[in-house]
Amino acid sequence: MRIFFIGDIFGRPGRRLIEAKLPDLLREYEIDFCIANIENAAAGFGITPKIADELLQTGIDVFTSGNHIWDKRPIIPYLAGQPRLLRPHNYPRGVPGTGIYIGQTRKGERVGVLNLQGRIFMSPIDCPFTIGLAVAEEMKKETPVIVVDFHAEATSEKQGLGWYMDGRVSAVVGTHTHVLTADERLLPRGTAYITDIGMTGAHDSIIGSEPRLALERFLLQTPNRLEPGSDNLRITGALVDIDASTGHARSIERVNRPFKL
Repeated sequence: MRIFFIGDIFGRPGRRLIEAKLPDLLREYEIDFCIANIENAAAGFGITPKIADELLQTGIDVFTSGNHIWDKRPIIPYLAGQPRLLRPHNYPRGVPGTGIYIGQTRKGERVGVLNLQGRIFMSPIDCPFTIGLAVAEEMKKETPVIVVDFHAEATSEKQGLGWYMDGRVSAVVGTHTHVLTADERLLPRGTAYITDIGMTGAHDSIIGSEPRLALERFLLQTPNRLEPGSDNLRITGALVDIDASTGHARSIERVNRPFKL
């Protein structure tokens, strides 16, 4: 089973790339199931119901997110009614939506997706380790194939979850920092791991935003409105090959594809 996990789709440039290029990539890579993090799809901050509906038509099977999922208020009731849009599952009880999805590949094989959020340098929500393990054990009753999006800031916390979940899930894929890391590997018990799958959008930017505007914040320490960059467009992510019968990963490969529109 080949799974394509797309790095954070950032603003209109990222959305245009996905709409124009993803169908061909899915055929080229012979993808059975596609996941994408979309928490920055609306001008770099959050997502709207309209944008979510449009991206669902591109071939993505399920969306993951993170702390920016709450930035656009209209998405909150949408979360409650759209099972293909996840929010981190370790938010407290009572938060709309879920971080769990069980879907099917184009061949009818079942795939579980679990969305978690870190706590280091982020909001002190519930423990992603204990909640992640308990949920993964329940998901295994339906499928051995489980892919985790761990939306976290600290590389140590991401690596920690990877080792903690090794052999318990098929893959732990990091998101949030928008920088593609070069540490993809198979852990000893069969879990694929990468610290961050980067960002889909303009890479002549500061993690997606136009450099001039982002630099103003650093240099002047004054608030301003950030806007997505526009140059050096790339789709980044990871390809994970998984044994559908055991849930063990066979390989993981970085994706960093430049495109012109």
